[in-house]
Amino acid sequence: MNIIKSSFLIQFKNSFIPSQKHMPNRRYDLDWLRVLVFGLLIFYHIGMLYVENWGFHIKSQYQSQVLESFMLIIEPWRMPILWLISGIAMRFVLAKVSVYRFISIKSLRLLLPLLVGILVIIPPQLFIEMTYKGDLNLSYWQFLHAFYSNNSLVFSKYQSGIWPHIDVNHLWYLRSLWQFSLALVILLPLLNSRWVSRSLNWLFKQNAFIAIFISIMPVFIIQITITESKDLSRDALGFLFLIYGYLIGWEPLFWQKLKGTIKPLLIISTLCFTLFIGFYNLVYLNKDLDSEFLYASGMMVYSIFRILGALTVLALTYKFLNINSKKLSYFNDAVYPFYILHQTLIIVIGYYLSQQNLGPIIEPILIIFLTVAGCFIGYEVIRRVEFLRPCFGLNMTKKYNPKLVTFAYTACALSLIPLAIEILL
Repeated sequence: MNIIKSSFLIQFKNSFIPSQKHMPNRRYDLDWLRVLVFGLLIFYHIGMLYVENWGFHIKSQYQSQVLESFMLIIEPWRMPILWLISGIAMRFVLAKVSVYRFISIKSLRLLLPLLVGILVIIPPQLFIEMTYKGDLNLSYWQFLHAFYSNNSLVFSKYQSGIWPHIDVNHLWYLRSLWQFSLALVILLPLLNSRWVSRSLNWLFKQNAFIAIFISIMPVFIIQITITESKDLSRDALGFLFLIYGYLIGWEPLFWQKLKGTIKPLLIISTLCFTLFIGFYNLVYLNKDLDSEFLYASGMMVYSIFRILGALTVLALTYKFLNINSKKLSYFNDAVYPFYILHQTLIIVIGYYLSQQNLGPIIEPILIIFLTVAGCFIGYEVIRRVEFLRPCFGLNMTKKYNPKLVTFAYTACALSLIPLAIEILL
């Protein structure tokens, strides 16, 4: 009986560990892609100041509907790519560490920057937004006093987030990534099962169109059924793509086929983008046109472009960017600090520059330059100040007394418990 029990426990424990067969030492193409997509996010959010039909915290006086069509080149696949990379990265980590260690790493690396972000980095965004909308007539220091108070009526028009009037804003990715990490752990016995492995092996041996069609349908279903909540739809799609990323991991059949289909992917993705732009401008923006068939058709094209756009970018980087360099190491560490800082810089800089009537060329150029410069300066400070590094998702560089390390981890864990509870509930 003890032998059977012991065997069962071993099998159960092993079900949380992904197969290491064909596992590469490092995928530099995914590191480069992560850096590039987060870099693209900075320009995307600057573009949000200028698009005419998309909501943002503040707006420039120089707005354009044409810009929306250019931004739609990347909008359908930019977040799916990040979730795919996150899923693949989680598979790498889980192949090397225990589930307990995985949860500990993710909790510290995601929740601590999130807590610092919502308490320190996000407040200037809310101050500028409320000032811009005419809902605030306070100095920044008076605003902060109200912000950190529980019973302030200043924020009555603004939604509660994690806590009353304290929301994650652009840092929702960190919150969702932590939630998805916990959900993934629960699903590991299924995702690592022989049944799933055999099913994937069969699928990757089929015609590429069959595999793509199967992957598209859940995306399409989510987009046409979960319409009452943008956040719910976004999270459902994000978790789906994270699962996709975990499953493709380092499966050789998938990556071999992907590398050999760059040309067809580019052609079909271009066609889908053209159709989607037509749908967006002629149907989606036309408030007088109410056709469920046209809407469903547009969402199908959108779903196809989400998958094909992501696959095209994955294929290109896999073929051309699987190389290591010192620059990659530098920018890989810079990703989280840049991500955490960039939107606050955009909103603060954009608001004050928009008061100067600089014109539709000089203004965005200055915002781009000052935002990127601010991110670099912020990162250079963060990477050199040891206690700031974990606050922005970076590992410590020095070795400390084990007792001090234990105390620090315990203190961090206790401080993060209220945040974790609010996110989960």
